[in-house]
Amino acid sequence: MLNSIWETEGLQTVGIVVLVFASIKLLHLLGLISFSEDSVEDELELSTVRHRPEGLEQLEAQTRFSRKELQILYRGFKNECPSGVVNEETFKDIYSQFFPQGDASTYAHFLFNAFDTDHNGSVSFEDFVMGLSILLRGTVQEKLIWAFNLYDINKDGYISKEEMLDIMKAIYDMMGKCTYPVLKEETPRQHVEVFFQKMDKNKDGVVTIDEFIDSCQNDENIMRSMHLFENVL
Repeated sequence: MLNSIWETEGLQTVGIVVLVFASIKLLHLLGLISFSEDSVEDELELSTVRHRPEGLEQLEAQTRFSRKELQILYRGFKNECPSGVVNEETFKDIYSQFFPQGDASTYAHFLFNAFDTDHNGSVSFEDFVMGLSILLRGTVQEKLIWAFNLYDINKDGYISKEEMLDIMKAIYDMMGKCTYPVLKEETPRQHVEVFFQKMDKNKDGVVTIDEFIDSCQNDENIMRSMHLFENVL
């Protein structure tokens, strides 16, 4: 499926789809299946891990996940991350398992920074479910804002060509042998130029969040990609 999208639907769709696809892979690894009915609420209240998450009621109010879904997510998160937080190296290890044909480390770095909203060098359970809530259950605008934040590497409110090139190279590196046709050295830069032709409305060399959202909402392929992974829980 990703190969087909890569060939026919363009840079923006690929970037957003890979973002969500990779996040779903992480979700799967953290135990969405094979979950027992044991009480997880007690663990949330009594856990002795270094980082203690917020109570279920608060997380249920802050996300679009149900209590049961939060219990499932927490059990998997705690099993894989007993300390209660995920660091960047763990993120890279996880992604390397699902993209062995390429080098996912740079993309995992960018994605980690997007989940690490308080920029303290770790992703807590709250960070994790807040991000997934947007990616899986958020409105189109919320998902696009999240994607913009991923692409805005230096967090200055704009996407520059250099930032988009770094993201594009990271996606290609992650996909590795799955890219078709075989990547040419100039291909990432060519895709960046296509991106800016569509997104940079006033031709000032940067893309604002308003330009990004407006362009994406008027692109049928991008809108289709935003709904590919809804209702997976």
